[in-house]
Amino acid sequence: MTGAAIFPTRRLRATPYTARVEAAGVSGYTVYNHMFLPTVFKSLEEDYHHLKKYAQIWDVSVERQVQLKGPDAHKLACIMSARDLRNAQPGRCYYAPICNSKGGLINDPVALCIAPDIYWFSIADSDMLHWAAGLAQGMGLDVEVTEPDVSPLAIQGPMAEDLLVDVFGPEIRDIKFFRFSTFPFKGRMLNIARSGWSKQGGFEIYLDDSSLGLDLWDAITAKGEPYNLRAGCPNLIERVESGLLGYGNDMTIKDTPLEIGLEKYCALDSDLDFIGKEALLKQRALGTKKQLKGLYIDGPKLGPITIPLLCQKDSKAVGIATSGVYSPDLDRNIAFAMLDNPACEKGQKINININGGIQTATVCEIMDFIQS
Repeated sequence: MTGAAIFPTRRLRATPYTARVEAAGVSGYTVYNHMFLPTVFKSLEEDYHHLKKYAQIWDVSVERQVQLKGPDAHKLACIMSARDLRNAQPGRCYYAPICNSKGGLINDPVALCIAPDIYWFSIADSDMLHWAAGLAQGMGLDVEVTEPDVSPLAIQGPMAEDLLVDVFGPEIRDIKFFRFSTFPFKGRMLNIARSGWSKQGGFEIYLDDSSLGLDLWDAITAKGEPYNLRAGCPNLIERVESGLLGYGNDMTIKDTPLEIGLEKYCALDSDLDFIGKEALLKQRALGTKKQLKGLYIDGPKLGPITIPLLCQKDSKAVGIATSGVYSPDLDRNIAFAMLDNPACEKGQKINININGGIQTATVCEIMDFIQS
């Protein structure tokens, strides 16, 4: 990396909260859905320890919404999603892998049933808007596909619930996991879901008016002192420990839900005819040739692994490590890796090329991180 500056243009958007993020001392960004996503404030490890104890406010406007609205919105949602959404209920969220005709993963959004004729797909980093619009046009469906003015703000950490009770009232406690309810804010009714890209507990506030972004941030931070509230962001250490996968890093369109371990979210044994089902059924019958696994990596503390690193066994390439880092709580280096089947057996030793050197790693299940 050269350390060269990134120059924003209309192709690379700021968010309704960017001014507050900058004032809070953000020290690193990545680009996600053509927007700035904070990656570090103090340091990866300091942000991690704080997230596990207190409350953090995250600008996750990059979680863009693909809105389906109209008489055929439900039909399109069911055709697109490998998750069976036929009985989707307003007020509920659904993790819903989206595949192409070959079973390749296009996105792994959370689908929100806003109303029987309105769905939001809160997407990971890929242009799913064009996929949905193309399907609607090609199939002649009566549905409007748009990206609405919705910019999520996440409150994460073990003190997140108490903080939002102070802001929105005790009804916050009534929201169950992967459910959402509406709460008033400056004349708007905001959808607030018990969800978020951490396992520390928390909520995502779906602000649908960008002009209120700074007001919302300020209203929450004004109540934050008892909870040691700080600006934060999705944390690499916490997410790998928690087994939370990142689309574009840990899986891409070249991978299928079966290879990633997401088969339970695919309605393969139902009569639902979704895009990619035939290919996934064929793959299930024949077996996968690769799988996403966990790794314990020997050696000194690792800095973050954020680009693919070659994995080898007996001097032959067997896959890539996709995301990894040193875990303070586990006191070892951990990573995700997409490995060819011969290298997937738990306990097997492989080698990883890290900064030109070779380090030994032991294959494990991703769930082993979570259960440790």
